[in-house]
Amino acid sequence: MRKLFLGATAYFLTIVCSFAQSPAQDTTAYQSRKLKLDQIDLVSSYYKQDGNNSAVLGGIGTEMLTDFANTITLSFLKTDSRNRQHTFGLDMGIDHYTSASSDSIDPATVSSASYSDNRYYPTLSWGMRDEARKYAVGAGASISTEYDYFSRGAFVSISKFSEDKNRELGLKLHVFLDTWTVIYPVELRGFDTPAGRVENPDAHGKKPRNSYNASLSWLQVVNKRFQVAFLADVVYQSGQLGTLYQRVYFTDGTHSVERLPDSRFKLPLGIRANYFLGDKFIFRGYYRFYTDDWGITANTFDLEIPYKVTPFVSISPFYRFSTQTASDYFAPYRQHQKTEEFYTSDYDLSDFTSHFGGVNLRFNSANGILGIRKLNTVELRYGHYNRSTGLNANIITLVASLK
Repeated sequence: MRKLFLGATAYFLTIVCSFAQSPAQDTTAYQSRKLKLDQIDLVSSYYKQDGNNSAVLGGIGTEMLTDFANTITLSFLKTDSRNRQHTFGLDMGIDHYTSASSDSIDPATVSSASYSDNRYYPTLSWGMRDEARKYAVGAGASISTEYDYFSRGAFVSISKFSEDKNRELGLKLHVFLDTWTVIYPVELRGFDTPAGRVENPDAHGKKPRNSYNASLSWLQVVNKRFQVAFLADVVYQSGQLGTLYQRVYFTDGTHSVERLPDSRFKLPLGIRANYFLGDKFIFRGYYRFYTDDWGITANTFDLEIPYKVTPFVSISPFYRFSTQTASDYFAPYRQHQKTEEFYTSDYDLSDFTSHFGGVNLRFNSANGILGIRKLNTVELRYGHYNRSTGLNANIITLVASLK
């Protein structure tokens, strides 16, 4: 699969190079524009959840978790001798989370290494837009690391838009190459034998997990009030897809670690539509259909209605409804048979419906906000999530943009 991806990437870059070849232009009137810092985006959010279906404990017990996430994005601009605009992005993200269920991996300890951890995820990106030839390209790379996980990612993208900019076709290829440190529940890290306890050889080492995504989009401006986008993704994953510190309990009371296939194919399809009702209202609708070869089928409906209170203030209530069927490999606590090849009690793979609703408040001014001239946008967003399995969560997000 990696060879296939690299071959597709090489073909894609060939297309990019062919687009980039253009006739020589007269640049005598051109004045080179130096690279400049164009915008700074700061995002900070606090997320808290609770429930009673911990996958670490085999589908029972607390799901209490908190996550404090912060990201900063620096965007740089430069125009080259062909008047093509180049955008360079530098993102740095840091999350700090606590998880009561992860602490149950080794309940004998005061606090296991997975109870509280930090995740770091920097990203570098580049984009180029050529208005004369009506296309844009981009590329980027990222890493993400925490206590038991390390990920490397890369992407390339290309889009072609019409002369009047009312249509745009886009393609993006993304790969993630991940490595998991094997962590078993403490009681499954060895076996008791007549000669004494013996270490479990499977409870050590590292495991790979790779993901390959291809995203296709078609954006269409129907008229001055109505815009629509069609979205399709093809996702293939391989490697260690089960989480080895999540327990599964069988009908006879014995238990093991989660076992799932070493490959997964996902197919999400979506449509997004925006309708501008006068100068004050926008209706933003979204529908997504999802299916995979693990037996899950899901439907998601999303609606957000921004209302412009003043030219500088808007309020946007939003609501999302989702429903999904259970994976072929899911069963609750003590309902799996030991004869099954694959098994999980992770309620993320169960049958459920969910609701997510809230409101977004946005302030925007070219002259600055709170006396800070460069601060032109501030957003405050709150959302509440609940799932039919009993999981509840709240998230609050603050966004600030300086330009």
